[in-house]
Amino acid sequence: MIHAMGQSAKLSLFPVLHLKRSMLSALFSLPTSFFAFLLLLLLSYNAFTMFSLHLNSPPLRSPPKLLNLSSSANSPLFNNPHSPLLPNSTQSLSLSIQRPKRVKKHKRGLRSLRSEPRSPVSLFHSRLKAFFNTSSCQMRFFMTWISPLKSFGERELFSIESLFKSHPDACLVIVSKSLDSHTGSSILKPFVSNGFRVMAIAPDFGYIFKDTHAELWFNRLKEGNVNPGEVSLGQNLSNLLRLVLLYKFGGTYIDLDVIVLKSFSKLRNTIGAQNFDVRTRKWSRLNNAVLIFDKKHPLLFKFIEEFALTFDGNKWGHNGPYLISRVVSRLNGRPGFNFTVLPPSAFYPVDWRGIRGLFRDGIRSKWLVNKMEQIRKESFAVHLWNKHSRELKVVKGSFVDSIISSCCIFCNT
Repeated sequence: MIHAMGQSAKLSLFPVLHLKRSMLSALFSLPTSFFAFLLLLLLSYNAFTMFSLHLNSPPLRSPPKLLNLSSSANSPLFNNPHSPLLPNSTQSLSLSIQRPKRVKKHKRGLRSLRSEPRSPVSLFHSRLKAFFNTSSCQMRFFMTWISPLKSFGERELFSIESLFKSHPDACLVIVSKSLDSHTGSSILKPFVSNGFRVMAIAPDFGYIFKDTHAELWFNRLKEGNVNPGEVSLGQNLSNLLRLVLLYKFGGTYIDLDVIVLKSFSKLRNTIGAQNFDVRTRKWSRLNNAVLIFDKKHPLLFKFIEEFALTFDGNKWGHNGPYLISRVVSRLNGRPGFNFTVLPPSAFYPVDWRGIRGLFRDGIRSKWLVNKMEQIRKESFAVHLWNKHSRELKVVKGSFVDSIISSCCIFCNT
């Protein structure tokens, strides 16, 4: 019975096998030119799918407007500029795109720059104008905070306290997207409730940078033609923001890790030296944590120009303290700039290597005693170098503890 079933299965497969053999015979009987034509069609289709590009046509827009500098032709700055102006728009747009080495690190920052609201009238401009017009400001101060709100802590708040302790009639503008929020308003409410003039406002980079060398650099950054590099993009934007804010509005810029000890009212067009060469009796490095300048000061123009022409996002300090130092060193002795460089004792009496000593108690070395006396007599402020001291605790009886006690506003609240 099993043998009979096997014979039956073979008989049922015979027509199928016969059909296959017939189809193969028909194919082999076709001319060779048919197969060549079929192969050519397949290759053409494959090439089309691999190399065809599907591009969205970009919207038509006019090229970036070149800066008009003819109105300042009488200034010594423009008669003998050290560096050439920025290349024209055609040259800058033809540059090859530099791909950042670490795209993920700056992806969020670049996306937030592209998402800026665009309107005929800048909200930043209208709010800032209203703030200055309704406030009787004896002095204008600017700070920047290009970081998340969770990083804004007691040290930053105390920096604001110390500023208003020495300048109760000043106006303070904190340019910050994170602080310009409901939570940010709650943080600053104690100052406002006590009559101090402080406002946090999100930056409108397009408006702030407009008609300066920063504008073309910023446009290239958004288009992907500037490599933001390994250094935090927020840090470099802060370096540029402080320069342009002072150039357009005038006043004092101060970092949020600087503690103010006495009034800046007698200072004008001033930078502080960070290091001093005892042998040559000259400064060896300047810093940009405290800057005091009149509106449209020519030195600020040179700083902004230098930033746009020499930006390097892979070198820490290149677009900040080192930028200030190299521009001032080139302009040394040239007429028409009129600024003062104060010694390190003014704003940086202790550098980052010795800042730990100000947080300790019980170590009354001769150096520390002399340094504390010097700070009390000569310093307008103390830079705490948060990068190196953020994790340090303020020990009771330390010099920092003494500063807090003498410069705080809400000591008993």
